[in-house]
Amino acid sequence: MNELEQLTQLCARLGASPAQAAVMAAQLSRRADQLALERSIPRAAALASLLEVVVQGRAGEVPARFRPPAGPAEAGGSAPAV
Repeated sequence: MNELEQLTQLCARLGASPAQAAVMAAQLSRRADQLALERSIPRAAALASLLEVVVQGRAGEVPARFRPPAGPAEAGGSAPAV
């Protein structure tokens, strides 16, 4: 089984229809190529990063690097008096 087939199978297991899983797998593969070139990182690292986002997104979680910075009230400080 090649990488594209493995990605397609993973996307299907995460709930995508077969047609949608094939499209998602192709997009993940292409984006991994782009990230590897843009960031000068190994393609495997780029793909691993994308898969982490997919799996966390499917679980309803926001990866830490996509969360907004915590404001003073969120970081444990008190909110300003109004």
